[in-house]
Amino acid sequence: MSRSAVSNTISQEITQDHRELEEYYSKYQAATTEKEQDEWANQFRWELARHSTGEELVLYPAFEKYLGTEGKRIADEDRAEHLEAKKMLYDLERTNVTDPNFPTLFKKLVDDLRKHMKSEEENDLVKFEAAIPREESEALAKSFQRTKAFVPTRSHPSAPDKGGLFQNAAGLAAAPIDKLRDMFSSFPDQEKA
Repeated sequence: MSRSAVSNTISQEITQDHRELEEYYSKYQAATTEKEQDEWANQFRWELARHSTGEELVLYPAFEKYLGTEGKRIADEDRAEHLEAKKMLYDLERTNVTDPNFPTLFKKLVDDLRKHMKSEEENDLVKFEAAIPREESEALAKSFQRTKAFVPTRSHPSAPDKGGLFQNAAGLAAAPIDKLRDMFSSFPDQEKA
C-alpha cells in the first residue's frame, strides 16, 4: 500500500499499518506455495517489528506527554502487549514455515494483535487525537514514518521498550544486523506487496 501525499495524522498512520498487517496475514493464508507463504510471513514480521518499535519510540512517549497519568497507563499497557507480541514473533521467526506448528503460532499472534489493534484504534488513539492539535498529530505521523526506516526489522523482546537513549542505542545496534539478515530472506515482489 502506498502512503498518501496528504499529511496523515498519527492515528491514520497507525491504522494504515494495522490494515497492512491484516493484508499480509491474509496473503500468507491465501498463498499456494511454501515460497509465497515464507515471503508473506517475512513481510508481516518485517512490518510488525518496525511498527511496534515505531510506536514505542514515537507514540507511547507522546501518550505520556499529552495524556498525563492516563497516557502513562495506556502506554504501559500497550508496552506490555507489545512485549507479549514480540515474544510470539521471536518464536515465529525461529520456526520454519513448513513446521506444522507455524500456522498455529502465526494465528495466535495475529489473534492477539487484533485485540490490541482494535483497542488502540477505538480507545487509545481517539483519546489521544482529542487531546492534541492536528499539526502535532501530523508531525508525530512524519516522525513515526522516519523512525520506522531506522529501527530493527526483527523481534528483540529483551531490548528496552521505554524509548529514550537505551532503546534508541539498542535499535541502532540491532538494525544493521537485522537488515543484513533480511537480505537473505525472501519477500514478496514490490508489485505484490
